[in-house]
Amino acid sequence: MAPKRKASAATGRASKRVASGVSTPVSIDSDDDYSGSEENESLGPNSAAPPKYDKVIDKFKASAYVKKKGKQQPKDAADQLFRADRDFADQQLKPDHRLRPLWLDPTHGKVVLETFSPSFKQAQNFLINIAEPQSRTNNMHEYTITAHSLFAAVSVGLTEQDIIKQLEMFSKTKLPQSIIEYIHKVTQSFGKVRLVLKQNNYFVESSDASVLQMLLRDPVISACRAEEGDELRTEKAAKAGGLVIPGTKEAQSNKEVEARNEQARKEQSEHQGDAEDSEDEYGGKKANRDMEEMLLQEEDDDDLDEVHSFQIDGTKIQTVQEHCNVQLELPLTEEYDFRADNKNATLDIDLKPATQIRYYQEHALNKMFGNGRARSGIIVLPCGAGKTLVGITAACTEKKSVIVLCTSATSAGQWRAEFIKWSNVNPDDVIIFTSSEKGRVPSRACIIVCTYSMVTQNTRRAYDSQQTMDQITKREWGLMILDEVHVVPAEMFRRVTERIKTHSKLGLTATLLREDDKIKDLNFLIGPKLYEANWLQLSEEGHIARVQCAEVWCPMTIEFHSEYINAKTTNKRSLLSIMNPRKFQACQFLIDFHERRGDKIIVFSDNVYALKAYATGLGKPYIFGDTGQREREMVLQNFQFNDNVSTIFLSKIGDTSLDLPEATCLIQISSHYGSRRQEAQRLGRILRAKRRNDEGFNAFFYSLVSKDTMEMYYSSKRQAFLVDQGYAFKVITHLNGIDSMPNLRYETQDEKMTLLTDVLLQSETAGDEEKIVDDLFSNDKSGFRKAGGGKKGNGVKRQAGTLSSLAGGEDMAYLEYQKGSKSNKELAKPKNKFFAKEERERERRKKAQREMLQ
Repeated sequence: MAPKRKASAATGRASKRVASGVSTPVSIDSDDDYSGSEENESLGPNSAAPPKYDKVIDKFKASAYVKKKGKQQPKDAADQLFRADRDFADQQLKPDHRLRPLWLDPTHGKVVLETFSPSFKQAQNFLINIAEPQSRTNNMHEYTITAHSLFAAVSVGLTEQDIIKQLEMFSKTKLPQSIIEYIHKVTQSFGKVRLVLKQNNYFVESSDASVLQMLLRDPVISACRAEEGDELRTEKAAKAGGLVIPGTKEAQSNKEVEARNEQARKEQSEHQGDAEDSEDEYGGKKANRDMEEMLLQEEDDDDLDEVHSFQIDGTKIQTVQEHCNVQLELPLTEEYDFRADNKNATLDIDLKPATQIRYYQEHALNKMFGNGRARSGIIVLPCGAGKTLVGITAACTEKKSVIVLCTSATSAGQWRAEFIKWSNVNPDDVIIFTSSEKGRVPSRACIIVCTYSMVTQNTRRAYDSQQTMDQITKREWGLMILDEVHVVPAEMFRRVTERIKTHSKLGLTATLLREDDKIKDLNFLIGPKLYEANWLQLSEEGHIARVQCAEVWCPMTIEFHSEYINAKTTNKRSLLSIMNPRKFQACQFLIDFHERRGDKIIVFSDNVYALKAYATGLGKPYIFGDTGQREREMVLQNFQFNDNVSTIFLSKIGDTSLDLPEATCLIQISSHYGSRRQEAQRLGRILRAKRRNDEGFNAFFYSLVSKDTMEMYYSSKRQAFLVDQGYAFKVITHLNGIDSMPNLRYETQDEKMTLLTDVLLQSETAGDEEKIVDDLFSNDKSGFRKAGGGKKGNGVKRQAGTLSSLAGGEDMAYLEYQKGSKSNKELAKPKNKFFAKEERERERRKKAQREMLQ
């Protein structure tokens, strides 16, 4: 067995992460390259979106504050091995540096954290707030201080002095002046101005009145002001003020204290009567207590900071945001004072008494509700770590109308089920709005669960769909939850925010990364990253499953490898490497081995031809984009509850939002090039295994790779994110026992040649990736297959339905077309001279028969 594949050296780390480059094809159908359908058609498949925020991003880089070193004479023989920006020999170590855990790279803003240091825990908690985690292996963690991470730190209450003081305390060397200047510049720009929604009016708020006066002098901002005059509103700053997040230990203890206090008040009222009310002429002890409470309240009020604000026109929010972010370089932090919102109806929802959230979920929500308001931002948790429960708890905290956006109809159904499972909400108040299910939106506060494609659809809608969409766009929503937020680029999200008025936004994802550079826009469009959990730490604590990752190298047969070398197209080479007979045998052996262990197995293939060939060859059920919803549910239910169904094959529709806690083993036979996101999302299918806390239990993740093909190159890139999370991939070159396995497929030369012939006879499209209609990850966003290679035009929509639906039972009916239309006449005409002659002969014979009968 070959050694484990681990992270590469530090000098190669940057190139390792760039998985989408010149040599890495990126399919336009991937969510890694997703953008709105109309924009794609106008820009072309290879055009990138305009870099709207590049000016802001480029300004706030740590390297901009480092003074370039001149050419220096080498001090020793090793000096010539290091570039000038990698030579830190001039930084002096502190005398007690062994007790301090941080190494700092002032040029690139990188921070290396030693996990074996005595102060590791404290330093880790601090770095999570101020830096972006890049790699978290067993002995070393690597972070990067960026403008976005400092923006998030300021938004949760950290000051410039706090950040510099903590870095100086944990650093092994004196804090470089360039880092101090960088932090000062960023914190001066970020977090100074907030966009707050109070009493259903938008206010630009700041604790510094001079910043607001500067904004009002700007002609664009002053034109957006809703009130006349130069006066600023002044009020007390918002504090948590007794806000308790449901599901926490504090919430549980508060309930117990309230119960005891209520019992004590009842007993006191029974025994005491009216004695204390008549102790003196001024009201007795009760008056004294009232006076004490009033004085304490005034004392508390004196301690509060003041904030200044001015109101802006609600219809010009986007103009203000764009101008502040891009031109003035003062990004707005969005906050929602939901407890002061008396206009929007309150939603009757709370977590069930038995529900208690985990500590890392509580930390994430504390970042969102730290000052008693709802901050908009992004929370990153591993698959299976409870992102859905975080969103539900946030909804229970705000208690206002909620809209949840998902990637698919299956995901929407799961969100509805989870709301009903974890909270006491009325099931009638949780409505699904997808292409297959369109519930009516009630006038009262409610929860809407829908897909991104339903909200952003630009084509003409059906009547009932348009009615529901109108109801959604006409009302205000307290919270918008964006599931799998990493797939939402700027153009699509802008369309969502234009159509739906929401007071706060919460993005949820397990992998805040994309192979393009569009992920940076989310920091401005939604908000900063509020919290990110450590995968390996949660695995060690038993919150997610421990996983053994392995890459299985499958040699190509001589015939297949010869055709692979001679193949002229990428699709044909891809198909030959996927259909490698030895890869098929490895898949069959691993399925047999794990089924005998009692595991439940998921096999993934992006290629539909290979998916069907493997599944039918092994006699296993499979699901892909064209599988009907009823058949999908039947297969998944059998996989979960039927012991005779231990293996299912899935296409890329199972990458996200698939909750199968019974799955304990995953085998990957084909994938989407070098996508790190897809690798991590697929691993997440087995991280929520029910048996994760069993003693000695491990889940298994296998990636089958054909040797000496491009699959090996892509595989190393795909693993980059998981290696950075601390996972190690074992490389398996031979599966012990595969040679003696009974009924092994493709053992004979005839079987291999038959398979090769079938693969070579397939068209070029057989090597394409699956195109899922009416799904977020598809290039065909409207749900129609357009004629003419994707150009605008008439198309056909495939839609599953029942006979009752076609009879009008579900607002669906046959469409009657004009019988004598030109299109029907054209279809009736013969298309070939031979058939035209045959048609004339047929008509002549019929005419002769009629004449004989007469």
